[in-house]
Amino acid sequence: MQRLTPKNPGGALLLPAKISTVDPHNPPLAVIFGVSGCTLTQEEHDFFRATNPLGFILFARNAQDPQQLLTLTQDLKKCLGREVPILIDQEGGRVARLRPPHWPAFPAAKTFGDAADEKGAYQNAGDLARMLDGAGINVNCTPVIDVLFPDTHQAIGDRAFSSDPDLVGRLGAEVCKGHLAQGVIPVVKHMPGQGRANMDSHTHLPVVTASLQELEAADFAPYRHILKQNFARAVWGMVSHIVYTAIDPHNPATCSDLVTNGLIRKSFGFDGFLLSDDIVMNALQGVGDMAQRTSKSIQAGCDAALHCNGVMSEMKLVAAAAPVLSADGVRRFNASVAPVIV
Repeated sequence: MQRLTPKNPGGALLLPAKISTVDPHNPPLAVIFGVSGCTLTQEEHDFFRATNPLGFILFARNAQDPQQLLTLTQDLKKCLGREVPILIDQEGGRVARLRPPHWPAFPAAKTFGDAADEKGAYQNAGDLARMLDGAGINVNCTPVIDVLFPDTHQAIGDRAFSSDPDLVGRLGAEVCKGHLAQGVIPVVKHMPGQGRANMDSHTHLPVVTASLQELEAADFAPYRHILKQNFARAVWGMVSHIVYTAIDPHNPATCSDLVTNGLIRKSFGFDGFLLSDDIVMNALQGVGDMAQRTSKSIQAGCDAALHCNGVMSEMKLVAAAAPVLSADGVRRFNASVAPVIV
């Protein structure tokens, strides 16, 4: 399918991603898996064929050069016999799995926030998404629409646009549109807002003690802005591994019904497809093993669990614990891959 670039950021047909819709009578497993290396091993091929995960996520360890990467994405689709979602974290700046010399470098989000450059954010996102589409990658885990605060941990840092919630929302919306114009699904993160976290959830469990009024005034605002847009159903969301004491003092958001179903689904009104953040991260250490993390994130309201490291022993635990995609998950997924006009 030819990719069309709108003449301006609004009033255009945004193309559907190259992803097959899900059969509600035979839904896949509600999990997205990583892959161990640059080629699909026979063990991985057999495991994925047997478990039928929803899709895959790729990292730098999976990308040697453009031809190898395209072969890998094609092999992943052939393995499951459908156009599966293939995810990546290609934000620009520090978080870029595809890097020079084989792939161009893109600027960090804060570059556009400092300049309040909505047009630039849109064009940059389109260029980035076009590169991903050419590699067979159809979902990008960006934009980061966390609001910057004085104590924001450097794990976020310049991945965020700005300390101005309104500007964050506007720039995030343009990045979403730039991706959708190239048929690549954007994933807004880290819901409901990770900017106040002063620890890195890869290594620790951050606890945010701000009041609900404070969170509503700043952290939640960019998400509410994007969810008002006509393209909202085409955008996926990713839930953070953060404890928000004003909402649920006992559980990280990924495993909290109060945050995921209560706040994100009901209060925000987000009826899009929702992923956990990577369940391998140490922030979930207190939740249990990979099976427990999988079960609790999906029970809390995530449509699918994200397991990224490609370790087969862990993937087997995840596959044994994960249900198939729910009826609501199928509906949300299928809605997200349909064309939309904004």
